[in-house]
This record gives sequence, structure tokens and C-alpha cells, in this order.
Amino acid sequence: MALIVGGGTAVVGAMATPFGAWLGVIPLVIFGRQALHKPLRRLRLARQPFPPEWREWLDRYVPLYRSLDDEGKERFERDIRFVLDEWRFEGVSGIEPNDYHRLSVATGVAVMLHGREDWELSPNRTVLFYPDRFDENYFDGDYAEYDGMAHAQGPIILSIHAVEQSWARPHDGSNVVLHELAHLFDFDSEFADGVPSLLDRKSAAAWQRLVKQEMQRVRFGKSILRRYAATNPAELFAVAVEVFFEKPWLLRRKHPELYGALVAFFNLDPDVDPQPEVEDESTEEAADTDAN
Repeated sequence: MALIVGGGTAVVGAMATPFGAWLGVIPLVIFGRQALHKPLRRLRLARQPFPPEWREWLDRYVPLYRSLDDEGKERFERDIRFVLDEWRFEGVSGIEPNDYHRLSVATGVAVMLHGREDWELSPNRTVLFYPDRFDENYFDGDYAEYDGMAHAQGPIILSIHAVEQSWARPHDGSNVVLHELAHLFDFDSEFADGVPSLLDRKSAAAWQRLVKQEMQRVRFGKSILRRYAATNPAELFAVAVEVFFEKPWLLRRKHPELYGALVAFFNLDPDVDPQPEVEDESTEEAADTDAN
């Protein structure tokens, strides 16, 4: 675009103005500055030292990060920095999110994008932290049922309490951050239909058949996915993503077809740790107070 506009301006300048073809430099500079702003800003961010306390937190709570080599960890940390710089994080009702609340969300993005270097979630997202659960009208209170909610064009809304719990037990199969970020992959135009928008369209029919099959298993109590996964295909995908990254060894054993589909979609295999000691293999008893 810069070359086209600049070339056209140069021709007009040469024919009709005293500035000659040099007039074409102006749009080149304007377009070039705009195009290079983001890459140059990211380059500066990537060169900044990563806080050691953040690295310690990642090593303690994020098994995928812990499994990476030095180059992989550097890229993971870089992706976190980009999200922290480009997304907005705001509190509601007196909540003031701290570095670890923001880090929790940015870590979810880095986890889900790590296998796909060419993918990005929408930039300039806003994350709103609520003090506790909220209802469909975004009011909080004892009666409220949602820990999180994502919108195609609007903000991601998260209960700050649920965010704090998301990474505290990295193998419990419940992570509201991953759940809501999964919905961002699912949005196509305005609607989440359970078919990730970045999925190869040739695979869409097979994916829909798999989702229908897995929803049936949830309804009949034959799935390790919690009951909320049977709400609709979009929730099946989001709940499956939680278990995929938090209990990959169990999903691989109990739902090999679903596991294989998610490995192919994210282009990574998160089953990197020896199976940890857990009290109960099932996620069925995980809180059914759910993200949306």
C-alpha cells in the first residue's frame, strides 16, 4: 500500500507540483512508520529482562513452561510480555489487579499459542476483573453463577478469585483463564459454535461429529469432562481445553480421539510431566459453577 500510494503521489508530484517526485516520500514515511510501530515496540519488549519472580512462578505452576528448553522458555516469556503490553487489564467494584493477575491471563495466551508461532489472538483486548462471580447481567452476588465470560468483540470478564485459583493447582482440570481464552478461538463472526475459527475447514465436519459424540458421553456420565461441557458445542470445546492442558495424561487415556484432535489443533502435546499424584482421576466433581 505504501509503494502504491507513494508511487502515485510521486507521479502527481512530478507532473503538477514544484516538489517533483519527492512528494511520494511522504506517504512512504507515514505508512512505513505505522507498519513498523508494532514490530519495533515488540523488539524492544523482547530485549527487556524477564522478572525472575515471574520466571519462578511459571516454573512452579505451569508444567508446559517447565518442560521447555531455553529457547522455548524465551519465546514463552516473550509472548507473555506482548500480551501484558497490548491488552488492557482493569478492575471492577474496587478491584485492583496486580502483576500476578495480569500474568495469569498472559500465561494462558502463551500456553495456547506456543505450538503455533504464526497465530495471534486479537490485539488490544480488555480484561475486566470482578471481585467474585457474576450473573448474565454482570452483577455480582451470592446468587451469581459465572466465573468468567468472553465476548467476540467485547471484554473478557473474569472473577479475580477464579483467576487466582486457575494456576494454583495446575493438575485439577479447572482453569477459568484457559476456558475463556478457548472461546476466543471459537468465535466466528458473532457466535461461538464449537468449531474453532482457525480449524482447517476441511476438518470441520469431522470435528463436529467428534464434539457431538463427546457431548453424548458427558450426558451419559461416560466422560471425564464435567457436566457443563454438555451445555453446547462451544462449552464442550472450552472444557476440553482446560483438561487438555491440565490433565493431558488422563484425557489421552480416556478420550484418545479428542486428545489427538486437540494435539493437532494446538500443534503441541502437553503430556510432558510424569503423571502427578492426584487424589481423583475424574474432573466430574469439579465445580459446576462455570465460565461461559
